[in-house]
Amino acid sequence: MTRTLAAIIMHDLSLSWRRRGSLLGSVVFFVIATSLFPLAVGPDLQQLRALAPGILWVAALLASMLSLSRLFSQEYADGSLDQLLLSPHPLALLVLAKICAHWLTSGLPLLLLTPLLAQQYSLPAGSSFLLAASLLVGTPALSLIGAVGAALTLGVRGGTVLLCILVLPLCVPVLVFGASAGAGADAGLEVLPQFSLLGACLALSLFLCPLATAAGLRTAMESSG
Repeated sequence: MTRTLAAIIMHDLSLSWRRRGSLLGSVVFFVIATSLFPLAVGPDLQQLRALAPGILWVAALLASMLSLSRLFSQEYADGSLDQLLLSPHPLALLVLAKICAHWLTSGLPLLLLTPLLAQQYSLPAGSSFLLAASLLVGTPALSLIGAVGAALTLGVRGGTVLLCILVLPLCVPVLVFGASAGAGADAGLEVLPQFSLLGACLALSLFLCPLATAAGLRTAMESSG
């Protein structure tokens, strides 16, 4: 089972590397989106510092949305998704491996860039790293929630737009808790409650979303059949 999950992760990582233009697209979007706001807001450092957590979190959410529509599309197009459904291993665990690979290619680069991009907002180093830590806890939850939407819209015409409509409202709690953790860190407040709520969102998503995604994939394949 462990070898199977590792093989799925490595397979998805190799596919992402071959299609690295799409991977770079999400990273470039994140960099551009976070860099435009300081130019628009102006040189007021206090205002920039107050806006930074929310801007970086919204940009990370939108950047992760760009690659969600491709989470299962390749397997759906070439028929290998049928093999996943027929596998003797639990489909929810196989789905979890694919979500893990998605986070490694979409969420991890964003949080690694966050301390650097936060300097545009004059955030201190400590606040920048706490903001990155909130993304470390929160972005896996975004990938887990997004996988449910990707499964429900698989094979649907105009599925990318429908995916965003389905997923974005569900990501609001993670967005709110993540941005408030970053804002609290900059204000010198206690951030443990926000991180605890983020951890609760991640734990709940880790339990429910692979099961919901597996059910969505089965429904999508039955509808296409």
